[in-house]
Amino acid sequence: MPIADQPTTLVVLDLVGIFVFAISGGLVAVRKELDVFGVLMLAGITGLGGGFLRDVLIGAAPPASLSDWRYLAVPVAAGSLTFLYHPVLAKRETTVNVFDAFGLSVFCVAGALKALDYGLGPVPAALMGMVTGIGGGVVRDLLAGRVPVVFRGELYAIPALAGATVAVVGTRLDLPGNLVTVAAALVCLSWRLLAMFRRWQAPVARGPASV
Repeated sequence: MPIADQPTTLVVLDLVGIFVFAISGGLVAVRKELDVFGVLMLAGITGLGGGFLRDVLIGAAPPASLSDWRYLAVPVAAGSLTFLYHPVLAKRETTVNVFDAFGLSVFCVAGALKALDYGLGPVPAALMGMVTGIGGGVVRDLLAGRVPVVFRGELYAIPALAGATVAVVGTRLDLPGNLVTVAAALVCLSWRLLAMFRRWQAPVARGPASV
């Protein structure tokens, strides 16, 4: 489906998610003391990585990030703002994390809905929603030389999968599109925010591992 033919809601969700994710990627680059190119690269990878993976996996060629100038301009703008104003953003890390949760919620919904539009079944579409939400962060962390956040006990991927699942189920039930989008995003967002502020963690293996 060409970019011009995609529903406006999907494009807006994508761009909002890209912007907030790119800021979080830029902050990681700043903390690693990377130069301006490194900041822009990590911002772009974080913002676009999940959507790029989704588009490749569902056969949306060329990926949106390569066929629409807005998908490249948004992370460049976010990365530039992060590079210039990182002292201010770093002091508001909680706020940035909240925006990151918003980005996760809109990305998982947008990813699931786009996968459905391309003919995927319910389970693969929900998984594509999760991949859209977490993919950029995983690549960012690997490039920054750290274990990805989603593997360190953070309740991040699970809320994304839950939100994507709600989007898929609601769409399959032919519920109103706006209602499905908002409800699915709220499921992911509320779960992620509660996990952040109440310090909920996913189960982690304890004790020595046997070989």
